Amino acid sequence: MDNTYGYARCSTNESRQDIDRQKRELFNLGVTETKNIYYEYESGTKVDRVEFNKLMDIVTNGDTIVTTEVSRLTRSTKHFCEIMQIIQDKRLRLIIGNFVVDCRSSQIDPMTKGMLMMWSVFSEMERDIISQRVKSGMENAKAKGKRIGRPSLSFESLPDKFWKYYTLYQSKQINISDFARIMNVSRNTIYKYISLANSTQS
Repeated sequence: MDNTYGYARCSTNESRQDIDRQKRELFNLGVTETKNIYYEYESGTKVDRVEFNKLMDIVTNGDTIVTTEVSRLTRSTKHFCEIMQIIQDKRLRLIIGNFVVDCRSSQIDPMTKGMLMMWSVFSEMERDIISQRVKSGMENAKAKGKRIGRPSLSFESLPDKFWKYYTLYQSKQINISDFARIMNVSRNTIYKYISLANSTQS
């Protein structure tokens, strides 16, 4: 039986909402089961990705891989070429948005291959431009004497929303997991917030 798998990815500094949006699109593109969606928060320039490698290992002749766009698979033209070789060798079908590359019975025709390579080049170029802009912005800020990086956490910088629900936590109406979900942060961050609040009040 041929299976359809989805792959979603966003960079580590992007939001969970982006992954959720990709998942919804994958269902619209033909993925029928959540368990068949592989997703992760990794840079597209990273070749050795855990979930992506799992997906490429599990697919077999006749299966389908679905993703929303080329950049979700990789931001590297060289890596994309390697992926397409696997797609052909394993006789898979690849769906990128509404574009279908079917290698189950034949190899990729030159026109399709050229279009895919062009998308890959643009994806890598877009990533390089973004990276260049970030570096330029950081250097410009540094030259102006601005501090680079995440601001340090202090009692004064605790979010107003934290204090709104802190009393509920103290009265055991919500637990750490509830608190983290409400604040849309990790449990570790909530522990840091609470530690700051407690140390000031003690």
